[in-house]
Amino acid sequence: MNILGIADIEAKALWDYYSPEHTRDADIIISCGDLNPDYLQFLVSMTNKKLLYIYGNHDTQYETNPPLGCVNIDGRVYEHNGIRILGLGGCMKYKPSNLMFTEDQMKRRIMKVTPQIALMGGFDILVTHAPAAGYGDLEDMPHWGFECFNELIERWKPKLMLHGHVHQTYSAGFKRTMTHAAGTQIHNCYSYCNIEYDDSEPVERSVLSRLYASLRKQED
Repeated sequence: MNILGIADIEAKALWDYYSPEHTRDADIIISCGDLNPDYLQFLVSMTNKKLLYIYGNHDTQYETNPPLGCVNIDGRVYEHNGIRILGLGGCMKYKPSNLMFTEDQMKRRIMKVTPQIALMGGFDILVTHAPAAGYGDLEDMPHWGFECFNELIERWKPKLMLHGHVHQTYSAGFKRTMTHAAGTQIHNCYSYCNIEYDDSEPVERSVLSRLYASLRKQED
């Protein structure tokens, strides 16, 4: 499965100068936040691909102007063609905002979704706005990563983590991809990038897990 990951800035190649060639290979589009809802709607309309999104710390407009035709996966596990995708938006809290969280608040968000993760038998892809602590974050507080993301990865060992928030222009040491100590491949989706996900070996799922996924799919 080919994933088109997007975050933080509206890429001219995907909007101003859009060409079908830029998205032809994508099977799904995943937004890691801080993007104009009109941009997401444009991509859905032009590509006819499934687009999943979470909130960035600047996405307050989504409350009154959500991106139509897109699927909000923030705070839950969403299954796409058998692949379980967990979304956790927002960043480290550096000012009052309902899209920013302290470390303890993010831990509570993870605790809240943990029963669903367990019912789904885990998750395959973690989608966040902020990075995990020590993996592509910066020294200034607004761009600190969450340590609880490391704990989440170490416990469930997803194949991929996609995030944004840290722009390529912020640091000369910017890295597009990294490997977590637990083996998870981490991708910073700033602007846009293409990510290949190996779905050739489907995960064995329990009967309860399959039933729960089926019920959630009907809700969506």
